[in-house]
Amino acid sequence: MAIFLAEAVKLKSILLKKQRDLQSERHRVAFKTVEKGEQPVREGRTMQDVEHELQLVRDDIRLLDKLVYVANTENTVSFFGEELMLVEAIELAKQMRVEAETLRDFSMRDKEELQHGFGETPMYEVALYDPHEYYVRAEEMEKRAHKLSNAINAKNFQVTVDFDDSRYI
Repeated sequence: MAIFLAEAVKLKSILLKKQRDLQSERHRVAFKTVEKGEQPVREGRTMQDVEHELQLVRDDIRLLDKLVYVANTENTVSFFGEELMLVEAIELAKQMRVEAETLRDFSMRDKEELQHGFGETPMYEVALYDPHEYYVRAEEMEKRAHKLSNAINAKNFQVTVDFDDSRYI
């Protein structure tokens, strides 16, 4: 069975949550509180049941990881005339978002700001750049990051990986 790369990425996050839930369940079924001399009555699933399911989920997480990594290195997107492997494009999109946020922070600063607490002489912090220019750069960087993310998302719905998700869907 094959699923889209986008579904594989989402399924991995679902499986990581399921893994955490199963680890918690294992702790819950491991012990039973009883009065001294009483025999515990087992209710519901056993530790072995939970551990078996946990191992299946862990195996599937590793398999999905491998399939996603391979797909992200074997497939590319075009971005401003350059072919980028998906793994590289994903990292570039992250970097662009961080840079856009930094540029936006600089754009929100005043060109000149009075500083308090320096005695009687007024002191000013003066920006050595044009805040409006940084606003324009932030806007452009955000647009480029969105464009790249859209290309990645589109590719994620074109590429498939061989994984049977019938246990989870």
